[in-house]
Amino acid sequence: QVPLVESGGGLVQAGDSLRLSCVVSGRTFSHYAMGWFRQAPGKEREFVAAISQIGGRTQYTDSVKGRFFISRENGRNTLFLQMNSLEREDTAAYYCAAREVLNIAAVFTATDDYTYWGQGTQVTVSS
Repeated sequence: QVPLVESGGGLVQAGDSLRLSCVVSGRTFSHYAMGWFRQAPGKEREFVAAISQIGGRTQYTDSVKGRFFISRENGRNTLFLQMNSLEREDTAAYYCAAREVLNIAAVFTATDDYTYWGQGTQVTVSS
């Protein structure tokens, strides 16, 4: 088991920004492809953003392109999600996920692709 701990969620107004963090325990963070997902009440968990092992490749769901930015600092075992111009529709619990891979350029967008998950951090956007 690989513990993942998210932080940085909160209650904000539409148009505000938040930065989520996900700290991964262990010494092999650089071996993992990482992703952010979110789940609103009554809805399925959905893909938000993904990043390859060393950050050379990223992918986003269409609704957050140009507003959200995923990044990682392998030396700090930390994944980030910078969220700008937040909208009410972004309200959800946000989860980070990890998957160990050999292909340094691989990114993954499906929940079934990931092995390890955090407990989530709540983001609530009011209008």
